[in-house]
Amino acid sequence: MTLVSVGEAAAVDSARQEPVACPRARRLRRLRRLAPAASVAAGTALIGTHGSVYGNWLIDDAAISFAYSRSIAQGLGPVVQAGAEPVEGFSNPTWTVLLALARLVGLFDRGTLFGVPDYVLLPKALALLCCAGILAACYVAAARITRRPWLATIAVGAILAAIPSFVIWTFSGLENSLYALIVGWQAVLVFRAVLDNRLLAWKVALSAGVLAALAALTRPEGLIYAGVYPLVVLGSLRRPLLWQSVRRILLSTAAFAVPVGGYVAWRYATFGQLLSSPSVAKGQDIPALEDMARPGELVEYAGAPAVLVVVALLGMLLAKAPWWRRGLLALLVPLGLALLAYAVLEPDWMSQYRFATPIWVLGALIATLSAIEVFTRIGRRGRAWLSVGLIAALLPSAASFTSHAQEFRTKPNISACYVADRFGRVFNAYADILGLRQASLLIPDLGGSALTSRLRLIDMAGLTHDRFAELARDHDKPGQRDYVYGEARPTFIHIREPWSSGTGLAADPRLERDYHPIHFDIYQGAPHGDWVRKDAVTDDAALARLRSYADTTTTRVEQSGAAWPRRHCGATLRPGQSTIPQP
Repeated sequence: MTLVSVGEAAAVDSARQEPVACPRARRLRRLRRLAPAASVAAGTALIGTHGSVYGNWLIDDAAISFAYSRSIAQGLGPVVQAGAEPVEGFSNPTWTVLLALARLVGLFDRGTLFGVPDYVLLPKALALLCCAGILAACYVAAARITRRPWLATIAVGAILAAIPSFVIWTFSGLENSLYALIVGWQAVLVFRAVLDNRLLAWKVALSAGVLAALAALTRPEGLIYAGVYPLVVLGSLRRPLLWQSVRRILLSTAAFAVPVGGYVAWRYATFGQLLSSPSVAKGQDIPALEDMARPGELVEYAGAPAVLVVVALLGMLLAKAPWWRRGLLALLVPLGLALLAYAVLEPDWMSQYRFATPIWVLGALIATLSAIEVFTRIGRRGRAWLSVGLIAALLPSAASFTSHAQEFRTKPNISACYVADRFGRVFNAYADILGLRQASLLIPDLGGSALTSRLRLIDMAGLTHDRFAELARDHDKPGQRDYVYGEARPTFIHIREPWSSGTGLAADPRLERDYHPIHFDIYQGAPHGDWVRKDAVTDDAALARLRSYADTTTTRVEQSGAAWPRRHCGATLRPGQSTIPQP
């Protein structure tokens, strides 16, 4: 008789049961492994589906970064177009450099990818990747406090997908998606560090400072996130750890200050100023007390009932003090700083609250984690009532978001493609008709035109001309007019509201004295439209040919801009192009 040990007998019994138990266990393990990726993918798909509603639309300001990334990749330096003076007309260095790198490897500003112009596809694909990164951060946060982090991740994705402000500016071609990704990961970093009692670890301090630096180099107001780590540390300060806390705060500050200070030093050495031209032109003032009420705009946009429910959930949690209360307070620090940054920034002319992107991300994460925690703490009846309350509170928000999305889809902010056609290709054709090899153009919209114009561009918004930026900051209308008509003397001028009344250029008698009208805007009428210097026109026949072209082509471009706002504008955008793609 063969003797079998107890361990061997157990192994035999396990083997006998394996055909029944193991397949189920393997499926469960496989589902657990797939849950993070699947939930991130599902949430990203929801956001991307909403983003597809706006088609190929890109905001014109994004094309300014496109133009600078082209120049940097071509070795021309930080200039908006070949031959221009170095001026920092962008305020998102990390995004601009990222696009320049993409161009160097052939993924951007080269042609088409999968039949779609790469100047459309790549920024939107990067935005989608950033959204996936944001949701990955949310999963990491949720995994620390709940057994179903996949559910929280999908919920955050659904909330962000429902908010037009978040989706529109994420897929606008601007840096919003990268900015939100950086801020989101910094928030999750300190959240996890607090809960894991690792807040004073040197890696956490260093990482928080680096992420703050990246935020500051992605958006000017990103400087404020340098305060996240110090504030969280001070909020949990204990006397025995005082000196270690001080050392870690200094480390985090240094990790922030070195790259940001290095960039500011490069800026001063290259451009001779401490602020970028957009910052100078906007003339950021010291905030007034009433500015602190500006976040109320976001409450109205998101729906007061939904915001009140979230505030109530937060109040319940803070009162009942869940075990992860310190982490929740840590998350509230970057959200508070994001709201403060929104309040103090000069209001933006673009619709749909462009500067609120990080607020939506942090707010959605905090709201979701709070709701999950409350659901786990109350009974079945309480969950039923809370579900009904959430649905009732979210219905007004859903109606508002749907209305905002439909409105923006029908009439989005000025697109890069419209500007590329209207102020780039059209004025190239004007110069070709007149036989002008060298010419200049004064315009209010710079992005798309910088990609297609062969003319020397003069930007009346002050983004790429220091002199104009200073005059705009000082609200010096006479100085702006004297600069245009007395110093710059552009070959062509395009005038439209609100720039004509904002500068007084249209009412200045030197306009009619020195310039011929070519075409008056079909929507705003005279004197708004295109003008050419009289000394650039050789004879009446040339002026007639110019006006004939404008009557047909320029009018068609203006009409298609309103009728086809979500289009792209051809496979490539190149200086000197004069052919207008058909709608």
